[in-house]
Amino acid sequence: MWGTGPRELTYTRWILPPDEMDVPVTDPLKTTAPADPTAQNTEQPSVRAVAKSRRTALIGALFLMATSAIGPGFITQTATFTAQMGAAFAFGILASILIDFAVQLNIWRMITVSGKRAPELANLAIPGSGFVLAFLVILGGLVFNIGNIAGAGLGLNVLTGLDAKIGGLLSALFAVAIFLAKRAGAVVDRVVVIAGLVMIVLTVIVAFISQPPIGDALRQTVLPDEINFATITTIVGGTVGGYITYAGAHRLLASGTAGVEHVKQVSRAAFNGILVTGIMRYVLFLAILGVVASGVVIDTTGAAANPAAQAFQAAAGEFGLRVFGAIFWIAAITSIIGAAYTSVSFLPVFSKKIVGRTADLATIAFIVVSLAVYLLIGTAPATLMVFVGGFNGLILPIGLTIFMYIGWFRGDLMNGYRYPKWLLVIGTLATLLTWYMAVNAVGPIFALLTL
Repeated sequence: MWGTGPRELTYTRWILPPDEMDVPVTDPLKTTAPADPTAQNTEQPSVRAVAKSRRTALIGALFLMATSAIGPGFITQTATFTAQMGAAFAFGILASILIDFAVQLNIWRMITVSGKRAPELANLAIPGSGFVLAFLVILGGLVFNIGNIAGAGLGLNVLTGLDAKIGGLLSALFAVAIFLAKRAGAVVDRVVVIAGLVMIVLTVIVAFISQPPIGDALRQTVLPDEINFATITTIVGGTVGGYITYAGAHRLLASGTAGVEHVKQVSRAAFNGILVTGIMRYVLFLAILGVVASGVVIDTTGAAANPAAQAFQAAAGEFGLRVFGAIFWIAAITSIIGAAYTSVSFLPVFSKKIVGRTADLATIAFIVVSLAVYLLIGTAPATLMVFVGGFNGLILPIGLTIFMYIGWFRGDLMNGYRYPKWLLVIGTLATLLTWYMAVNAVGPIFALLTL
C-alpha cells in the first residue's frame, strides 16, 4: 500500500466502492516550482508513482474483469455445453469472443472517457435510464453471486467431500472476512493472479492429457453442425453480461485512470482481458472435448452434478480432481468479491450517502443476502451456475442499447472526444445480435430452474 498522507498518491484495494478509492491528487495551491533543487528531486518519485499506479490500475481492471468472467459459472457452463454439443460448441466460443470484443471496447471507452460510472452516464443521456440499469445490474449481480457461492460450495465439495451448501456458507463467510481486512486488496490481487495462472496451466496440462480432436474442433469453430442461441446467450452472459461488463471500467475510474488521454491504455487492457478469457475458454473446451470424445459420459443435470470436475477427474485422475477443486473454489471466492464490489458501485446513483462505511456494510449485506437465497433455493448447483450466465445474458442488451445511444447521439458527454464510428458499428451489431439471442433464449434459460 502507498502512504495515505494528504499530498501523497494513494492506492487503495479495489474491493472498496469507487467513492472511497483514493486517486492521484494535485495541490491547486502549488503554482510554482520549489526553489530548492533537492525539493525538485523529491517530486520525481511522485511522477513515477503516478505512472506505476496507472499501470497497476490497468492490470487490476484486466484481472478484475477476467476473474469475474473466468469464475465457477464460466467453468461449469463450458463443461456442460461441451458435454451436450461436442465439437459444435466451438462456434459458440468464437461468437462469444467476438461479442465480448464489441461490448467491452465500447463500454470501457465510454465510461473512462466520460469520467462517469455507468448509471450516472446513462441518467445524463436518458433521464431515469441509469436507475433502470442499476436495478438490473444489481439484480443480475445478486443472481450471479448466488451462483458464485454455489460454485464455492462445489469447489469445497470436490476438495473435502463437504456438503455443497455447508461449503457455500463457509466460503461466503470467508469472503466477508477478506473484505473486512484492512489490507485485503493486496491479498486478493495476489490470489487472483496466482489462481488465474494455475488455472491456465492446469487446464493446458489436462488438454494435452485428454487428446481432443483438434481438427474437428477447428472446423466446427467456423462451420458448426448445430447452432444453439440459448447456449451462446448463456456463455456471453457468463463472460461479459450483467455486472461483468462494468467491473473493469469502474475499477479504472476508482483509480483515477479516466479521460481521453488514457483511451489507448484502456482499450489495450480491455482487449487483453478478452483475449485471456477467450484463450482460457477454448483451452478448457478442448480439455473437456477430449474426455467427451473418448466416450466418457458426463452428468450435467443430476442434483450432485459437477460436470467440469468429472471431466478433470476422467482426464487426470484423483490428483487432477483435487487441484481442480482448489482452483474452482478460488475462482468462486474472487468472483464473490468482484460481484459484490461492482454491484455496490451502482448503488450511489440511488443515494449519495452510500459511501465509506455505509458502502462497506452494503457490500457485506450483498454477500449475506446472496448466501441466504442460495441456502433456500432448491435448484441443483450446477444447473444454477448455467442459469445465472443466461440471466445476465438477458440483461446485457438493455445496457448495450443505452450505451449505443450515447455513442451515436450524445457525443457531448464524451468530453470532446471524437468517438470512432467503426467501434459504434460493431457495437450496434453486437447489440442487435444480443437482442435476437435473448428473445430466442429466454424460454430455455428460465426452463433450467425446473430441471
